[in-house]
Amino acid sequence: MNAPMTNPTATSWTANDRVSIDLAEDGVAQVRLTRGDKMNALDPEMFESIIEAGRVLAEMKGLRVVVLSGEGRAFCAGLDLSNFTRTPSADEPGITERIHGNTNKFQQVAMLWRNLPVPVIAAVHGVCFGGGMQIASGADIRIAHPETRMAIMEMKWGLVPDMGGYALWRGLVRDDVLRELIYTNREFSGEEAQILGLATYVDQNPLERATAIARDIANRNPDAIRGAKRLQAAMVEADTDTILMEESVEQEKIMRTPNQMEAVMAGMEKRAPNFTDG
Repeated sequence: MNAPMTNPTATSWTANDRVSIDLAEDGVAQVRLTRGDKMNALDPEMFESIIEAGRVLAEMKGLRVVVLSGEGRAFCAGLDLSNFTRTPSADEPGITERIHGNTNKFQQVAMLWRNLPVPVIAAVHGVCFGGGMQIASGADIRIAHPETRMAIMEMKWGLVPDMGGYALWRGLVRDDVLRELIYTNREFSGEEAQILGLATYVDQNPLERATAIARDIANRNPDAIRGAKRLQAAMVEADTDTILMEESVEQEKIMRTPNQMEAVMAGMEKRAPNFTDG
C-alpha cells in the first residue's frame, strides 16, 4: 500500500491497486474501487485500502464532495469468498474490538463515508451485494443504474449484516421491508432499490449523474454544506431538544462569515460564487 499522503493538497492518490482518488479543481473527488478484475470484491487489502482512503480524504485540502464508484463490471460484489477460508492471525483484533472509534475494520469501510465531513455520492452499477451494499449505504446519496443487481447477501452464507448496515439503513427502508430483504437475501434491481428507499435516483449513467449532483453541491458554501451534514446525523441520533439547539449552533457558526456573505453577494449579482476553504 502507498504510504499516507504527506501533502493534503495533492490531487491524486492510489492504494495497493485497490482504491484511487482524483481531486478536481472544483473540489469534487472521484474515488474509485479499482479491483475491477474481481468485481471490486472485498479482500483484506481492499478493506485496508478503503480505510486508508478515508483517512486521506478526511485531511484533503479543498475537498467539497466525494463521488464513490467502482471500476469494471460492478460497484462491489461484496466479500471475497476467499475470506471464508482464511485463518485470522493470532494478533488480529476480534470483531467486537473497536479499533476505529466506535467501529471495527469491517464496519469502518461503510461508516467512514457517513462520517466524512463532506457529502458522499455513490454511483452504483453492475453488482452491489453484501458488503458492497453496506458501503453504498454509507453515502449521503446513491445513484443506481436501473438494472443494477443488489442484495443484502449475508444470510446466504449463514451470517447477519455486520458492516454498519443496521446503523445506516435507519430511516431509509420500512422496517418490515428491511426484514424481508435481510431474512431472504433476495436480489433486487436498482429500479426497485429506489422504490424501497435504498437508492436516491436511478439513471442510465450513474457516474455522470452523481458527478453532476456533486458539482452542484460543490458550488454551495462549503461551511454550510458541512454543517448541514452534521445536522443530518444529529437528526437521526438526537432528541428534538438537541436537534433544535444544534440547528442554532450550526447557524451561529456560519452567519456573517466570508463564505456566507459570498453566497449572498453571488446570488444577488447572479454570478458563480468564489468560496474559500478553511
